[in-house]
Amino acid sequence: MKTKAQNNFKVNVVTLGCSKNLVDSENLITQLAHNEINVTHIDGETDADVIIVNTCGFIDLAKEESINTILHYADKKNSGEIERLFVTGCLSQRYKDQLEEEIPEVDGYFGTMDMPALLARFEADYRHELIGERMITTPQHFAYLKISEGCNRTCSFCAIPLMRGGHISRTIESLVQEATYLAAQGVKELILIAQELTYYGLDLYKRRALPELMDALNRIDGVQWIRLHYAYPSKFPMEIFDAIRRNDKICNYLDMPLQHASDNMLKAMRRQTTREYQAELINTARAIVPDIAIRTTMLVGFPGETEEDFEDMCDFVREMRFERLGVFQYSHEESTHGYEMEDDVPAELKEERANTLMDIQRSISLEKNQEKIGLTLKILIDRKEGDSYVGRTEYDSPEVDNEVFVSVQNHYLRTGDFIMATITDATEYDLYAELATS
Repeated sequence: MKTKAQNNFKVNVVTLGCSKNLVDSENLITQLAHNEINVTHIDGETDADVIIVNTCGFIDLAKEESINTILHYADKKNSGEIERLFVTGCLSQRYKDQLEEEIPEVDGYFGTMDMPALLARFEADYRHELIGERMITTPQHFAYLKISEGCNRTCSFCAIPLMRGGHISRTIESLVQEATYLAAQGVKELILIAQELTYYGLDLYKRRALPELMDALNRIDGVQWIRLHYAYPSKFPMEIFDAIRRNDKICNYLDMPLQHASDNMLKAMRRQTTREYQAELINTARAIVPDIAIRTTMLVGFPGETEEDFEDMCDFVREMRFERLGVFQYSHEESTHGYEMEDDVPAELKEERANTLMDIQRSISLEKNQEKIGLTLKILIDRKEGDSYVGRTEYDSPEVDNEVFVSVQNHYLRTGDFIMATITDATEYDLYAELATS
């Protein structure tokens, strides 16, 4: 490895998995750059000398993608196209010993909390003064803000605590400092992420402090939207809904994965909740914040899931009419409580159930989108695509939710602009709009 005095080599960081991984990569890139190392963040092929793969180890498909990516760059190292290959992130945290044995071409494997050790391989120092200052790889107008690390929940299907450890909150002061820095760089939308938002503050302040954090972030100049991702339903602090209602910058949006609706499955999944409680929670949210968009995810094929359990979930989705919904198929993960059970739902049945549930949601989404025709909504422009500008409403998060296509004819808009647009047409997952006349 060349030293800092000979730092004419180029490093490329490849990020796989979720937005939390992306934030980790952004912090790594920031540290490398401030150590005067030429670093990029590109998913495709580059002319880099060194590759760092930030892996995901959440479910089988994610693990397969991570391993295939490592093998791809291992081949490039063997052929002399790159000089060094490092692996970090969740897969490396969980399976380091096996990976070292099976893919020895990698020059070093590092876990989720091993950034200082990874930097040392570049003779780079971990600079604590950079905490809160990071280079973002998302479009300049939005960024993810990770408010905590790890998770204390014990869901049967989830391996995240094995890879990320227990819940650790960041201080309100540090988050305000980082958000202020991001706003100064042009960020207009902050997306708050954590494994479990509602747990925020319990370790530091001995209370659930997410509403207090929301109030503080709402006061930051330049930020116009603040969005909440990944809130656990059990013992949900109702003060969060009050904070959404009283803070004008907090989007009327909540990502709250419910995972199932059958009481049998919720108990087996160790979700500490019931169908009745979940229905009451959704209804309460809509009563306090009538305009709220609720995004959830459901898990099909958990061990022991019967046809009756699945029908309970389908009925629940029809009843609740979620604004946004995604579906995962159960993945049998080692060292989880669910792994002790027989993975007895065949793969083809898992896929069939996932498709059935998405068909139900597709009809709901179409009806809800068509109800927006004629409404004039605030839109954040994300990009230009062909003959349209593509943006989102406050009810939509990047990459996972609806997009709004606005005709470019006779108009010039910039990425990151907020506009008012009138919805003229709708499909299951897209809206079409025209710039509103003043």
